[in-house]
Amino acid sequence: MDDRPQTVVNRPSSIVNPMTQKHNIILQPSGSRGQVEEGMSVRSAARELGVEIESICAENATCGKCMVLIEEGRFEKYNIDSRRENVSPVSTEEAAYFARRPKLLKDKGWEVGQVRLSCQCKIRGDVLINVPEESRGNKQIVRKSATERAIEVKPSVRKYLVTMSPPTLERPIADWERLAKGLETSMALVRGTEEKLPRWYELNIDYQCLRSLSATLREAKWNVTVTVWQDKEVIEVQAGYVEDSYGAAVDIGSTTVALYLCNLRTGEMLAAESEMNPQIVYGEDVMSRIQYAIENKDGLEKLHKAIISTLNKLLKQAAKEAKIKAEEILEMVLVGNSTMHHVLLNLHPKDLGLAPFVPAIHRSMDIKARELGLHINPSGNIHVLPTIASFVGADTSAMIVAEEPHKQDENWLLIDVGTNAELILGNRKRLVCTSTPTGPALEGAHVEYGMRAAPGAMERIQIDETTLEPKYKVIGVTGWNTDHAEFKGQVKGICGSAIIDGVAELFRAGIVDSRGKFKKDLNSKRIRQGESGWEYVIAWAEETSIGRDIPMTQQDVRQIQLAKAALFTAARTLLNRSGLESPDKIILAGGFGSYIDKEKAMLIGLIPDCELDRVYAVGNAAGDGARIALLNIEKRNEIDGVTRKVERFELPTDPEFQNQFMLATSFPHMSEPFPHIAHLIPNRKADPMAKNFMSK
Repeated sequence: MDDRPQTVVNRPSSIVNPMTQKHNIILQPSGSRGQVEEGMSVRSAARELGVEIESICAENATCGKCMVLIEEGRFEKYNIDSRRENVSPVSTEEAAYFARRPKLLKDKGWEVGQVRLSCQCKIRGDVLINVPEESRGNKQIVRKSATERAIEVKPSVRKYLVTMSPPTLERPIADWERLAKGLETSMALVRGTEEKLPRWYELNIDYQCLRSLSATLREAKWNVTVTVWQDKEVIEVQAGYVEDSYGAAVDIGSTTVALYLCNLRTGEMLAAESEMNPQIVYGEDVMSRIQYAIENKDGLEKLHKAIISTLNKLLKQAAKEAKIKAEEILEMVLVGNSTMHHVLLNLHPKDLGLAPFVPAIHRSMDIKARELGLHINPSGNIHVLPTIASFVGADTSAMIVAEEPHKQDENWLLIDVGTNAELILGNRKRLVCTSTPTGPALEGAHVEYGMRAAPGAMERIQIDETTLEPKYKVIGVTGWNTDHAEFKGQVKGICGSAIIDGVAELFRAGIVDSRGKFKKDLNSKRIRQGESGWEYVIAWAEETSIGRDIPMTQQDVRQIQLAKAALFTAARTLLNRSGLESPDKIILAGGFGSYIDKEKAMLIGLIPDCELDRVYAVGNAAGDGARIALLNIEKRNEIDGVTRKVERFELPTDPEFQNQFMLATSFPHMSEPFPHIAHLIPNRKADPMAKNFMSK
């Protein structure tokens, strides 16, 4: 599955008659946006913007598959006020449909007016609409699969078989003390000669577990399996002999949530589930969500409830796949960036968005599942890995757990590529970190014909440097578009990996220069003056399913330049602070990072120069690190120690940041040589502007 999000589609001129009244519509989680005519149905507007919404009843309001949610509030990022009043009133047909399904509304926590049938709901003003997973016609391909890793299994929860004699009038010992005394033998809690009290006195029992203890002991005839967390607290007592325990590791990304269900005894992964992060409705990046929480009284509550609801849904799905009950899950390890971390814990993230950008807590935490409303065993433990810096979160801690740069002699550069990129550089002697907001451009946002990685999205692009003709691969269709005629009518847009490809190929083929400007004197009908400036057409209208040419525009190239410059400058800052010219090894982490072509990423200067065979994509390292921490408690203790020693650099405080950023806007860079991709740009010349930004 894939974590390569794509958000902004802004092509109002192709769908709006300038003489009619028009309104802004934003569709999440796709992020597609545009202006549509007043009175158009939400489903029709979505279709115009390339977002398919399910329907099998010919829009007669009987199937209910086209449900959408009308979000209310001020959305500063889009400069709109979204209100339920900005769409038509609930129709008679809609009211009848929902009246027949009160359980649906109760289970989802929706109310009529908030949830609408998109085929009946008409646009009357600016509106932000959430298209739930079950209503999406083209589900995003979410690639956050776990990798094969050798993990030593040392879980924090262990089971012990305890057989006791029942109480008598002669020995009426309380049930808990009787059980604890029985555990003394099972757990080998041998008392030292200097100790005044027996070791079982140090054991505790969770209150929720205590409430059912007496009944369980008697029903089991005093023969039970006891689950103990960290050998200090009893969290479950089961009748008879029970061998297996279960836990879940979760990576809460800004765009995607991935959950891995594991057997805590064997380490086997039993199920993997993922879904789009529902918080994307309230903002595509972390700063937008922080801003939403600040500006809306119930903003944090909405963000928190959205992620808890999604986690419970994924838990239910994973448990069903593994043929267990969700209540059998005894522990979860959760990771995410600092904003996701705070929202999960219901901690207001406002101070993360204001200088000096201070989080509420860095250290790891253990919380009862019932306190967060997570539907596992209510006595179960939720472990959250530590955060490292303002915007270097628990997901980066998990990445360190998975890749172990702190155990290497070489200097490794780890990059988690996303809307907020986190970077770790160093070895066993020293680790330094920083983060930078790249914006969602690398993942497709603010690219005119961008879309998420779903069927119909281009995922690879090549351009012939002689003919200047392109070829591309599309998700859901085998081979390249030049291989067979089945590509006709298949293309809908461009996803993140193809955007990197496209810009790199435009530069390599000489269609844009090192500063990203289109060369206007080339002999190709694909290079033309478009509505918003010069552009290169990748797919003609007849090749697409949207009936329009799909180009890469000058503005698209500019957006990638800004994003890649931010990421490269962050890497260069860490290298300079460490006295290094280049890293010995580059590790690209994250679902999106795993689908970037490393040669093309280096060609545009997204990553520093390095031997190409020393650049690796490792998949969802944060998810793997969470899984390792779930299965091995020693790794939790280890990462707590490592994160306290990581040195943090805040880029805004670096006086050289602005100059370094300007140097990095060129392809691949205004001054750095990039010897390992020099063969791709043999006629490269020094940029005379470089000296203006070089340090004296």
